Amino acid sequence: MSVTRSQLTDFSYFLAIARHRNFRLAGLEMGLSPSAMSHALKGLEAKLGVRLVNRTNRSVTLTAAGEEFRNSIELPLQDINQAVERLNKHRDSPRGRIRINVQVDAAHTILPPVLALYAERYPEIEIEMEATDRLVDITHEGFDAGIRVSGTVPEDMVTQRISGVLRWIVVGAPAYLERFGTPQTPADLENHRCINGRLGDGRIYQWEFEGPDGEFSIPVPTQFVMNDRPTMWVCAC
Repeated sequence: MSVTRSQLTDFSYFLAIARHRNFRLAGLEMGLSPSAMSHALKGLEAKLGVRLVNRTNRSVTLTAAGEEFRNSIELPLQDINQAVERLNKHRDSPRGRIRINVQVDAAHTILPPVLALYAERYPEIEIEMEATDRLVDITHEGFDAGIRVSGTVPEDMVTQRISGVLRWIVVGAPAYLERFGTPQTPADLENHRCINGRLGDGRIYQWEFEGPDGEFSIPVPTQFVMNDRPTMWVCAC
């Protein structure tokens, strides 16, 4: 049986599963979801006609055939990876294509100041950016990285803070405030018509405040719900 390019990739996935004995941890290493890792393993086992892994709800263990297969391919694949790494040292600069999934607010505020500098520093890297507040499975949909508000980051993702704490303020159009009055406390919002947003996970945003007793959030009377801040700002004016 000849080995195809896709099978070499599946071999790498299998070795990650063998190292971690856990589909979630193996997926983190390889940049895939646990379900994608499981699907790749099933495909490899089907092609080889041999069960390599025994999996239950509590454990992941190698079969005797899996142990033998791992011992046979582990060192050769390490040699290939090391050979590629040695080639990388001969390149003058990084190159390739990066796909990033970015929350709309971050696309407007965090990225613009750094993109020009990044393009100058890494001219051979192509960046494809998709700005959306819809929460997507980054690895499942083929992205290399994502930018999210901290409260919406899945627990199994590797994270790195890239900005300071963002501060939100309550604003109103002068004409609106002249007609309906200016709220003095969060409780006063109960008597106003608010424009609110829907978060990427489908929840309606509860307005957050900080008072003498600490942070708290409240639901506000909402006449319009929108899923991106620029549209909210235009409508508020």
